[in-house]
Amino acid sequence: MVSEHILVTGGSRGIGAAVVRLAVHRGYQVTFTYQNDDEAAAHLVHQCGIRATAVRADVRDAALAAAVVGAADERGQLTAVVNNAGTTGPLGTFLTTTDASLREVFDVNVFGTINYARAAAEHWVREGRPGVLVNLSSVAAGTGAPGEYVGYAASKAAVDSLTTGLGRELASANIRVVGVAPGTTDTDIHAAAGDPGRPERVAGRIPLGRVATPEEIAEAVLWALSHQASYVTATTIAVAGGL
Repeated sequence: MVSEHILVTGGSRGIGAAVVRLAVHRGYQVTFTYQNDDEAAAHLVHQCGIRATAVRADVRDAALAAAVVGAADERGQLTAVVNNAGTTGPLGTFLTTTDASLREVFDVNVFGTINYARAAAEHWVREGRPGVLVNLSSVAAGTGAPGEYVGYAASKAAVDSLTTGLGRELASANIRVVGVAPGTTDTDIHAAAGDPGRPERVAGRIPLGRVATPEEIAEAVLWALSHQASYVTATTIAVAGGL
């Protein structure tokens, strides 16, 4: 069993919670952030036991990101950060999407990822230690998600570009940056966007004929941050059933 420590943003539900559970199962110590669902966070900590620590933190707060990274490292040497926190915004056409909704999507998905990537990378460079950043993207970055959430797709394309550029920039510091781009996954993000039946509706478009489970995405994330992926950086891996 390993005894490394990882930080997962947006870890109380969906893919993030699956990453937390799998990481704990494999012997990692895990700190995860969540925005406001105290009940879900407490339930996950109860499931995972002493290896999991929940921290209430909004990823949009850059100063808080640095504090969360520093505090996590004090609980056990931090070796990886999984930038999972994200939002689609309401489903709809681009022309009906409000400026406020688009700004929130970019603030969470892009600047939230930047905040924790910067905080972790600065910490590791200052300490002279290696590290891994895993950024959750989406296959929507390539499809553009017309008629559903073009702004979300654009935000994830920005995350892909960040993964490539930052991975190449930080390689000399022995910090890897890997993206994981899920296809449609059976989580409550669809209900939050206003379309809880979306997974069933789009399953027929997927070559494998079904949507992903959060656990399947978690497996890819854990591989990307593991020593088995030691020669993988500055790239995004699609986990999308053939899309």
